[in-house]
Amino acid sequence: MGNRAVLVLSGPGGPGGPAGHTRHRSSYGAVGLDLDLLAGPEAVLPFLRGHVREDDWYPDDMVEAGVLADEGRRLLLLFAWEGPIASLRTRAATLELLRCAWPGWEVRWLHDGQTGLRAHLGLDPGERDTDVYPGPALDLDDEELDDPDPLVAVVTIGQDRCHVLADIGDHPVEEGPALLDRLRDAPEHGSHRLRADAGIHVDPERRRVGWWLNTARAHAGALAGRWPGWTVEFWEDRWAEHERACGGRFAPPAPDRPAALADVRDQALERWAGPRGDVRARLVAALPHATIGQGFGHAVSAEQAAAARAAVRRAYAAAVGT
Repeated sequence: MGNRAVLVLSGPGGPGGPAGHTRHRSSYGAVGLDLDLLAGPEAVLPFLRGHVREDDWYPDDMVEAGVLADEGRRLLLLFAWEGPIASLRTRAATLELLRCAWPGWEVRWLHDGQTGLRAHLGLDPGERDTDVYPGPALDLDDEELDDPDPLVAVVTIGQDRCHVLADIGDHPVEEGPALLDRLRDAPEHGSHRLRADAGIHVDPERRRVGWWLNTARAHAGALAGRWPGWTVEFWEDRWAEHERACGGRFAPPAPDRPAALADVRDQALERWAGPRGDVRARLVAALPHATIGQGFGHAVSAEQAAAARAAVRRAYAAAVGT
């Protein structure tokens, strides 16, 4: 299956300058990309450049993470579907560590995913997919709700309804007003006091909608068009806006900043714990008659891994003030 990532590098002249930009891909690099980036520009930029060049784009619904490093503007754009940067518990800490790891750079999240990368480069963002595949409504005793970081989207409606959906499909905002009909007989949770990855509050009386997410959706800025005649506000990743709008029926535990910073640091150190072998070379040697794709991460030396770990520790020290 893979977990695809798109990697874009702009030279000192910026995407429109003489250096232009190069596009690279990884068929298995989306999971852990946020932890890779915590090694800072000196380690990460050569690491990204080492991936195979690619002129085409993945389909938007198949790319799970992406990054654009613009050296001219000292701008880092990124998105991911999973990892500590996509979890409400550790998201703020991961972004804080990233900004410490890339001093002097602007670090910005792309809520519209790969379409945002193309827009930044002045390219056509592409056509919107009009098909919607919503996640099912969960029962109150669904085992997913036993997880401290459940993969769920929370839907609050008016002043008295709360539903919890599996966050395995499109964002519920993409359903438009049909969402209300679909959930008319869905299990009523009353409230949701756990974490979530996404959410939406619908006020039918005032015909207002507010929605947020920790990950990314292609063409996120255009999704208001799914609600004609309604006022739609995109809260980006500001889940506290949802909490306020619904009167506290969605009220996740507040992130523990010190614990989250330490957790993300430890995950990044584990990610860069030692050298990484050349996976493709190993497969070619083992399967000489097979066709092996090019989308594997390249080798990382022990020295490169050590430099990356040092950068992670510096970022953590800067974040905690030691």
